[in-house]
Amino acid sequence: MTSPRIEAENLTRIWPVPNGEPVRAVDDLSFSVGEGVVFGLLGANGAGKSTTMRMLATLTKPTSGTARLCGHDVQTAPQKVRASLGYLSASSGLPTRVSCREVLALFAGLHRVENVEQAVEQAVANYGISEFADRRIETLSTGMRQRVRIASAAIHEPPVLILDEPTAGLDLVASDRLLDSILEARDRGASVIFSTHILREAVKICDRIGVIDRGMLKAEGSVEELNTQTETDTFEEAFLKLVGA
Repeated sequence: MTSPRIEAENLTRIWPVPNGEPVRAVDDLSFSVGEGVVFGLLGANGAGKSTTMRMLATLTKPTSGTARLCGHDVQTAPQKVRASLGYLSASSGLPTRVSCREVLALFAGLHRVENVEQAVEQAVANYGISEFADRRIETLSTGMRQRVRIASAAIHEPPVLILDEPTAGLDLVASDRLLDSILEARDRGASVIFSTHILREAVKICDRIGVIDRGMLKAEGSVEELNTQTETDTFEEAFLKLVGA
C-alpha cells in the first residue's frame, strides 16, 4: 500500500494578538490525501482553510504538528515540498502585458523545467488555452485568466496541486470549464486539495471532503458518507449541520 501524497498530523497554527487572546486559526488538524484524489477543504470564512493550505505550501509555519507532501516535511525539507507542489492562492496574479505562452514559459523557467517549449504546449493543451494562447493576459476574461493561473502553477506537472478558491468570481460556464480541467489533472494522477464556498462545485469534483469549523475538522468523507453521518438528504444540509448553522 502506497503512502498518502499529503499528510497533516495535529497541524496547529496560533496567531498572537496584541493585548488580546491568541487566535487558534488551525486546531489539531489531521487528514491525508492519496494519489489521484480531489480532497475538498470546506468551511465558512475564517474557518482556517487558507491558513491550512499555506502551511502545506510552506508559506506559513505551523505552531505545532507536522505535514508532509510526497514524504517531505514542510518544515525540514521546504524546497523539496515546493518542487512537488503547484499552489494557487486566492490572490495569485499574472503579468498582464505578455502572452499566455510567455507567462507559461516564465513559470516553466522558474520551476527549472528541462524542455520549456514542450511543457508550455502541454499546459496549453491540458488546460484549454489553445484558442487564446497568443493573446496578452490583459485582454483575457476572468475565466481565461484563471485557466492560465492554474496552468502556470502546474506547468512542471507536480504530483500535488493546492487550489484556494480557484473559481472565485467566475460565471457558471467558466467555473465548469475550470472544474473539468481540475478533474483532468486528477485523472493524470495529481492529488488535489480544493477549497470553495460553492457547495455544488465540491459535490461535482471532490472524491472526499473535510469540513472544518474554527480550525477543527468536524467530519471527513465522501458526500454520501457525510450525508449519512449527519442524517441529511443533501450535502448543503449536511454542511450546515456540521458547521452549526
